[in-house]
Amino acid sequence: MIGKERIQYIIQDYKDDPESVYNTWFINNDQRLKAFGAIRRGVEQVIIDIKGSIFPADFKGSSLEVVLTAISEQKQVFEGAAHPFYWKPKLRIPDIYENNTNKIIFGQFLESCLKANKEEQIIKEIIKLSHQNIKGLGPAVANILYFIHPTIMPPFNTAMVNGFNMLFGEKKKLGSWKDYLEMRDTILQLNEQFKNLLSKDLGAISGLLFDIGVGKVVVEENVQIVIEKEEQKRKELLQKRHKQVDAEIEEENMHTKVQYLLMKIGKSLGYDVIVASNDRAKSYNNENFSFISLSEFPEIEAREDVKKTIALIDVIWFEKATNKLVSAYEVEKSTSIYSGILRLTDMALTIPDSEKISLYLVAPEQREKEIIAQLKRPSLIAKEGIKISYILFSELCTNCDSICKFGVDHTIMEKVAKSY
Repeated sequence: MIGKERIQYIIQDYKDDPESVYNTWFINNDQRLKAFGAIRRGVEQVIIDIKGSIFPADFKGSSLEVVLTAISEQKQVFEGAAHPFYWKPKLRIPDIYENNTNKIIFGQFLESCLKANKEEQIIKEIIKLSHQNIKGLGPAVANILYFIHPTIMPPFNTAMVNGFNMLFGEKKKLGSWKDYLEMRDTILQLNEQFKNLLSKDLGAISGLLFDIGVGKVVVEENVQIVIEKEEQKRKELLQKRHKQVDAEIEEENMHTKVQYLLMKIGKSLGYDVIVASNDRAKSYNNENFSFISLSEFPEIEAREDVKKTIALIDVIWFEKATNKLVSAYEVEKSTSIYSGILRLTDMALTIPDSEKISLYLVAPEQREKEIIAQLKRPSLIAKEGIKISYILFSELCTNCDSICKFGVDHTIMEKVAKSY
């Protein structure tokens, strides 16, 4: 085993070497510091291009190439960082260029990580992305994440993985998100233990792993660093994290499916439909919501703050000729049912002739009692003329095709709806 004193010696030796990554890249390198801003702006452009459907079907010439070029210019560590993103036609990897659904998933991942300010948010997005099993898209993405969140996400390349395995006697794999997350936990723990020697910026400790991986910093053969950690507890925490994200993904997939079915029914009945403003980049059954939904909310008589609230209602149907609201649907999962009710009532209290608008909550069976309890709130009952019914997921899914085939207008939804 390597004791604490030996680890300190290795780190100090790494820092004292004028040709180490620490001294040639991490410390006093203006180009490294400038890269952070350039890469962040580049990622923002990638997101804009994907949203605007102008991101090309190849790496070359794309805004992603600009991002990876800026990373690859950090030659001391990241030379070759762009290679995993090159479009390889025979293998059709990484599958984020020709496959539009995967392209959108990748764009949404980058946007969520860019906006995140907590490590749990980013880890959740990584686990969600790994579940998508996009061919050829692996932890090389962590190099982008490092330049967005340098104190949270370490970079990841062959030399670093090799250095980690040599230092800890492990066998982590280059293409595994699971291995990356496990590596990350250990790296953070080691960095915390020797924070007086390294840096809060994970580039310092990642540089150490890189130099070990390329043989510049030597550690004894067949030895393993033992740092102060509860291995089993860490693994259990990671497993718990995965289970939580799995449950959230399942809920989100059902939410997306129900929104899609409601839009499909509305279109089949001859209405214009619109999905919540923050959901228009979604897709289901290989159909992009942006191709089904109106691109902009029709002009209505309401205050600006109310318009913004109404724009977040999950699905709304309109008469084509008049743009009159016909019915509105709030799809609930684990979120607050009461917040959905408030959006519906805000609309009903604001829109002229709102008593003619059918209002529905759509939710899973296990939340039926909660829905009824919320609809019985005295504050809601006191609002005359407002009636909110509810539809269970199973009823909607089972009867969707029949409603599309036999329905004449929006009143067909009353056949599958319930009142408390």
